[in-house]
Amino acid sequence: MPFDTDNVPQIASKEVLSRVLQAPVIPVFYHAEVEHAQNIISACYAGGIRVFEFTNRGDNAFEVFSKLRGYVRDNCPDMLLGIGTIYNAKDAEAFILAGADFVVQPITTADVAAICRHYDVAWVPGVMTLNEIFHATRLGAAMVKIFPAGVLGPDYIKAVHGPMPKVKIMVTGGVEPTTESLGAWFGAGVSAVGMGSQLFKDSSDLEALGQRIAALMAFVDTVKK
Repeated sequence: MPFDTDNVPQIASKEVLSRVLQAPVIPVFYHAEVEHAQNIISACYAGGIRVFEFTNRGDNAFEVFSKLRGYVRDNCPDMLLGIGTIYNAKDAEAFILAGADFVVQPITTADVAAICRHYDVAWVPGVMTLNEIFHATRLGAAMVKIFPAGVLGPDYIKAVHGPMPKVKIMVTGGVEPTTESLGAWFGAGVSAVGMGSQLFKDSSDLEALGQRIAALMAFVDTVKK
């Protein structure tokens, strides 16, 4: 994999977290075709998305991400572009050097935590139990990802915040692109939500996708005030 160290993010991890909290709806997306991925990102940006997670779920994910990095920089200057589905430090470093603004894991591993600390890149590990959340925060996580959130439900988030009131939680898996779903999750105290395939149903109409996202973003602004 060719690395360009000039791409290493200049946005400190604390700044990334601050921007996530300001724009807490995060598309979680993968597609093997660069042009289609660019079109989706543009529609999301037009709708108000400012944090986008591209997932490492295909053989050419690195090549697609590398091209998207340049596209986002030129066309969506206020958008953070991160990489998800990272399991090991080698892949984390590769994507960081390719310009990832943040790294998301489905699990929690100390080696990925260390790489992200080294580059001061925001790290969001995957957790479920209180013990896993505690372990992740001890490794330096300022925000954790609970997956699959749909299996656990908003009441689980409320329960977690009993003994851990300050932990910042992003939920993915089962979050629906509706005001009812978003209201329930943010009402339970999540700091951010990630939405995947359900957000992109019928996404062939990019203008309609942007409008749908804009309505959701406006709703979230009212919920979080």
